Amino acid sequence: MSTLGTLSVIFDLDGTLVDSEPNYYEAGRRTLAEYGVPDFSWAEHERYVGISTRETIADWRTRYTLSASVEELLAVKNRHYLELARTGTEAYPQMRAFVELLAADGVPMAVASGSSPEAIAAILAGTGLDAYLRTVVPSDEVAHGKPAPDVFLEAARRLGAEPADCVVVEDAAPGAAAAHAAGMRCIALPYVAGQADAPEFATAGLLLRGGQREFTARGALAWLAETARRP
Repeated sequence: MSTLGTLSVIFDLDGTLVDSEPNYYEAGRRTLAEYGVPDFSWAEHERYVGISTRETIADWRTRYTLSASVEELLAVKNRHYLELARTGTEAYPQMRAFVELLAADGVPMAVASGSSPEAIAAILAGTGLDAYLRTVVPSDEVAHGKPAPDVFLEAARRLGAEPADCVVVEDAAPGAAAAHAAGMRCIALPYVAGQADAPEFATAGLLLRGGQREFTARGALAWLAETARRP
């Protein structure tokens, strides 16, 4: 048995395990440009960090008065994104080290993400993280994306873990809210620095306000060990 007892760890993917947001932004910018929306900015993209691709596109249709269907826009964005993801997505070094430490200790792990199944598979394979993270739950496979708890509860179910025994690692406010709603503890590393004061992050058991700059694999493991000792 793991030295962390019954704890399981559920990772968000984008902005948490890997720095994929620049690729998502560029895929979104290209997609919107194809449909007559020029100059989609990074600041505009930031409002969608942590929201599933499908829900992002549904909002675009209203915000930018797009006539194309969600399915059509989703296919175009995924095509652009996969082209970018396959040519270069890097795992954060300390996050990779954390995954490796957990794997060595036999801690059950899963990925729960708002990205498409194809995008998740491409990123995990391209970074080699698929060797450790074999339980994957895209939000397409549950009724509601983050901030609803569905994707994390499904990940716990597939791991055979109780929600109270799960710790979520997240970079976005909707994900932190989803973890709290699922009854899970959370390590939060805000991707957008200006969102560190969001009330959703206040529910996290461990909030690293500086995001990935403050995260270390050993520090996170020590916090998990302390968490495992709590009733």
